[in-house]
Amino acid sequence: MASSDFSDRPLRKLVLFDVDGTLTLARQAVTPAVTKVLKDLRNKVVIGFVGGSDFVKISEQLSVAGSNVVDEFDYAFAENGLTAYKLGKLLPSQSFIQFLGEERYKPLVNFILHYVADLDIPIKRGTFVEFRNGMINVSPLGRNATIAERNDFEAYDKKRGIRAAFVKVLQEKFADYDLTFSIGGKISFDIFPRGWDKTYALRHVEHEGFEEIHFFGDKTNKGGNDYEIFADPRTIGHSVESPEDTILKIKQTFQI
Repeated sequence: MASSDFSDRPLRKLVLFDVDGTLTLARQAVTPAVTKVLKDLRNKVVIGFVGGSDFVKISEQLSVAGSNVVDEFDYAFAENGLTAYKLGKLLPSQSFIQFLGEERYKPLVNFILHYVADLDIPIKRGTFVEFRNGMINVSPLGRNATIAERNDFEAYDKKRGIRAAFVKVLQEKFADYDLTFSIGGKISFDIFPRGWDKTYALRHVEHEGFEEIHFFGDKTNKGGNDYEIFADPRTIGHSVESPEDTILKIKQTFQI
């Protein structure tokens, strides 16, 4: 029996969504078309998002007309679920720095900054390492880049494999840290403790009694930051190519 908190939904199903590339274009705001189909879907099932970014960034993208994002979704999972809300209420959280410890963190971040400094790429902007509650996000380009610069870097990276090479070096150098390195979005990759990928969010919902848990994401290939939750036996995975594709597949899957 699913949680009585959701007794108003005809179907005892949970549908979770990645954010960038799935509900929105990377770091851009959600469109009215996506908002409309999510609202219609929520009349039938329980919905939530699972994003790698911090809660503030995701809120900027998914809040509609000044609304609070936790009111638009039943579950809100930022930083892969390390920051989590159910029906607007904050759930217990975890911390990357508590897990790793300062003495292990410093050599890791120092190595990353030296690597970026020595990296020869067309442009560099700012914020190469972003410290978050549940992970660190590393961008060879820098997270202060414009949308056009992000697109250019994505195309450059597809040809040159900048992020993949960076990750390979870190995996070898810090093999004893028990960390996962996950490439996502256009310009960066995430580093977090093993098991703290997007499947972490399932810890908050797996005992709620849902008949099915669906997940929609765009980076579902192995190495992408949606892969683990997409392939998890507890979920039914749906691979999408864009927010427009997400709308289409929601309608097809749930007869919206």
